[in-house]
Amino acid sequence: MKGAASLIGALLALTATASATTVTLKLPGKEKPRTTCMAYVCPGQKVAVTYINTSANQFAVLDLGKTTVVAVSVISGSGARYVGQQYEWWTKGSEATFTDLMQSPQKPVTCKQAE
Repeated sequence: MKGAASLIGALLALTATASATTVTLKLPGKEKPRTTCMAYVCPGQKVAVTYINTSANQFAVLDLGKTTVVAVSVISGSGARYVGQQYEWWTKGSEATFTDLMQSPQKPVTCKQAE
């Protein structure tokens, strides 16, 4: 992309053990991504999520312990819905639903935003 600046979108501290993931985004002009870090409590585990928003795209980076999932926003009727790999992360208010789309039958897990 002509005139695109290569920016480090986020250096994300994803776990208490200090593992990190670097996401590099090429954005037009001087645009900088907006990031928000959130923690959710799901049955059996905590999930750290970093939301990365630009004028063109929105991402959710989920730390699932042994796996990090980078998901992009997709159309939803309500709330914010993200899909990455075989997973769906769907938020509305202070709740989120996490689904492994490869499971049959699918068993969505409801998570609540940590206080």
